[in-house]
Amino acid sequence: MDNTFNENPHRRFNILTGEWVLVSPHRTKRPWQGKVEKTVSPLKDTYDENCYLCPTNTRMGGKKNPDYKKAYSFINDFAALMPEVPEGELQHNLLQAKSEKGVCKVVCFSPDHSLTLPVMEEKDIVEVISLWQREYLELGKLPFINHVQIFENKGDTMGCSNPHPHGQIWAQESIPQETLKKTKNQANYWKGFKKSILLEYIEQELKAKERIVVENKDFLALVPFWAIWPYETMIIPKRHIQNIALLNEDEKVSFAAIIKELTIKYDNLFNTSFPYSAGIHQAPTDGEDHPEWHFHMSFYPPLLRSATVKKFMVGYEMFADPQRDITAEQAAKSLRELSTIHYSKL
Repeated sequence: MDNTFNENPHRRFNILTGEWVLVSPHRTKRPWQGKVEKTVSPLKDTYDENCYLCPTNTRMGGKKNPDYKKAYSFINDFAALMPEVPEGELQHNLLQAKSEKGVCKVVCFSPDHSLTLPVMEEKDIVEVISLWQREYLELGKLPFINHVQIFENKGDTMGCSNPHPHGQIWAQESIPQETLKKTKNQANYWKGFKKSILLEYIEQELKAKERIVVENKDFLALVPFWAIWPYETMIIPKRHIQNIALLNEDEKVSFAAIIKELTIKYDNLFNTSFPYSAGIHQAPTDGEDHPEWHFHMSFYPPLLRSATVKKFMVGYEMFADPQRDITAEQAAKSLRELSTIHYSKL
């Protein structure tokens, strides 16, 4: 990337969604007089009697958690989707609606209330990955489930209502729009070249070495060329596999290691428990083979300049296209140069 792009406004194309993002690197020099977020202090208590996700506690829905010792999942007491809903469809001129079945689950990463992924042991992150695999397979086998979305919202900045380390899984009847877009673009490339578009992409990134943050023998974590959020990253397996269930035991260890290393770098960037939304995109569970799909995990963190200044998606972003200030290359360099030892242990 030369200075034509590093210093001037330009657009970048997302090969997975077919959409564009506006990049305005010159705007990093503008003064900030906007909203300042509060900083987040690390939790110290390993157990909180008032937390509805801690072991043995009674949840808001009235059910009691078991005394779980590792990653644990349960059906969300206040689920956005339900497996049994009345069948219904509306088509009236321009108005359309259709009933939607689904299952929503909560995944507790650890019984320890004070932990987050960057400060968990790798072996315990492997347990989380194993649980994700089981849930993807079990939920995907349900006859009315065609898509399984695994995700985590970390921090109250991202709307997380409980600090206990946890994520969610929403499995549903229809395939969401973001997955449909990625399915279409990956399938078009597969039909033309009989190769995963992400496999081709990471081969190019390995040669350029401009946007890579962390790498191990099985995975690559990088700032995508088309990233929208300031420090957005994507973890991609080097082997072309369609879904998380296809990871072997060695790859699960590598996946855990790169999740831990990447999230440590996030925390070290501004010496704070770094908020983000992270999600795993993988092949739908609609009974099709989907040879085009290459599973990946994306992190969308909102922080822009410091632990207290975040990126807002408003105005132009809401009515036109996404826009970012720092380039993907600048973000990758900042993350890449950070220590892999958590700041709390330095």
